[in-house]
Amino acid sequence: MKNYWQQSEKNVYVAAHRGASELYPENTMAAFRAALEMGVDQIETDVRVTADGELVLIHDEAVDRTTDGTGKVCEFTLSELKKLDAGAKKGAKFAGERIPTLRELMELVKDHSTLTLDIELKEYPTDGREALAYDVCDRTLKMLDEYGFSGRIVVNSFSGKLNDYVREKYGDKYRQHVFYPQELLGECALDPYSYAYCACLFTNNPEAYDYLRSRGVQPWGGAGIKDAETLEKALANGVTLITCNNPDTILSLLRERNLHK
Repeated sequence: MKNYWQQSEKNVYVAAHRGASELYPENTMAAFRAALEMGVDQIETDVRVTADGELVLIHDEAVDRTTDGTGKVCEFTLSELKKLDAGAKKGAKFAGERIPTLRELMELVKDHSTLTLDIELKEYPTDGREALAYDVCDRTLKMLDEYGFSGRIVVNSFSGKLNDYVREKYGDKYRQHVFYPQELLGECALDPYSYAYCACLFTNNPEAYDYLRSRGVQPWGGAGIKDAETLEKALANGVTLITCNNPDTILSLLRERNLHK
C-alpha cells in the first residue's frame, strides 16, 4: 500500500485550510481547485449535515458569515442550501459559488495520486444530538471508504467525545487528528494522545512539541502560520505539517528552504 504520510521536519507538508481560503471563498469548489493547482499535500474541510441528511462542507453552524442566507445549516435542505451564494462575500468575481457536498469534493480529488484529506466533523454529540453526530461520522467515513481514501485521511474534531467514538468503533482504521492543549477537546474518556496520529498545536512552546513527539504524535501547525516569521517559529519547533489559509505563500517559503519535496 502506498505511503501517503511522509511528512517530516525535512519535508514539511502543506494543507489548505478550507481550501485556499485567503484568496478564494472558503470551503467552495473554487477554493479546493485552487489549492490543488497550488500543489498542496492536503485539503482540510468541515462536514455538516442538512435537514434532509446530506453531507455538506461548511465550517459555521449558520450560513450567515459566508453566504447571502441566514439560519442554521441543519435547518436547510440541500436544495435550499444550493440556492445560497457562497462566493459573493469574498468578491464579485466569486458570485455564484455554492456550498458543496462531500461527494462533490470526492469526485474532484478521486483521481489525485498523492493528496490526503483532513476531515473535520462539525456535528458534535451534544445533548439530544448524539445519534445524529455519530450517524454523520459513520456516513462520512463510509463515503471516504467508497472512494478508497480510508488510508488517506485524518479524522478531525474538537469534540473529545466524538474522537473517543471513532477510536472505540474503528480502532486503528483511520488516523485521528486532535488538538493541543487537551482542554480544547472538552470531555475525553480516553487519553487523546494515546491514539492520535497528529495534533494541531495552538502554542509556540517547544515543550509542547516535545511532549507530543514523546507520545508518538505528529506535531502539526495551524492557520496562525502565515508568513516567514510565524513559519520560522514553527520550523524551529519541528513542525511536520502546516494547515494554512495561504498555501501558495507557505509552499513558496518552504521550497526556498528546501523543506518541501
